[in-house]
Amino acid sequence: MRDSKDDYLFSMHYQDPHITWKLTNQIQKAIPHPNCEIIILCIGTDRSTGDSFGPLTGSFIHQRQHDQFNIYGTLDHPVHAKNLEETLNTIHATFEKPFIIAIDAALGSIESQNSIIVEHGSMLPGAATEQAIPAVGDLSIKGIVNVGGIMPLQVLQSTRLSIVMALAKTTAQALSLLNYRLRHIRDSQTKPVQSNS
Repeated sequence: MRDSKDDYLFSMHYQDPHITWKLTNQIQKAIPHPNCEIIILCIGTDRSTGDSFGPLTGSFIHQRQHDQFNIYGTLDHPVHAKNLEETLNTIHATFEKPFIIAIDAALGSIESQNSIIVEHGSMLPGAATEQAIPAVGDLSIKGIVNVGGIMPLQVLQSTRLSIVMALAKTTAQALSLLNYRLRHIRDSQTKPVQSNS
């Protein structure tokens, strides 16, 4: 993970009172056009507390309205190292030129701990634990669940669930607001133009 916050499109602590609105704005700005096929790809596993940020986020989104995008990766059906490549093949076989928003847990600095970070381009899932997983995503959303350093697997295992859930709920709230905005935009485009005559 990059150390400089200047490289981030967005970085904010999950307890900031404005985070939902600002996070939604940044994600919406990054979408190339409102009618593109949007995929929310939530990566991780519930077998590790820290690494459950992705599937928790996917499950929270599923509990809300999400008709404007497709979701892969929940607690019941997680996307992780063993099935990520297969999932990507399915996505690309199903959708033409999808815009993939990849969501995953990450370890960072003390300053970025408990923040949500958005970056343009792909992410490397499993980078903190040095797993050989292909880069994925057109936009990356990372939940900084703990501080990186030595023994990253143990750090992820010992991460507090309450923090991970709070990060996931915040991210899901922002994506739910995005879903509402996209629905409004797309509905307005399909409405017939009324004649003044």
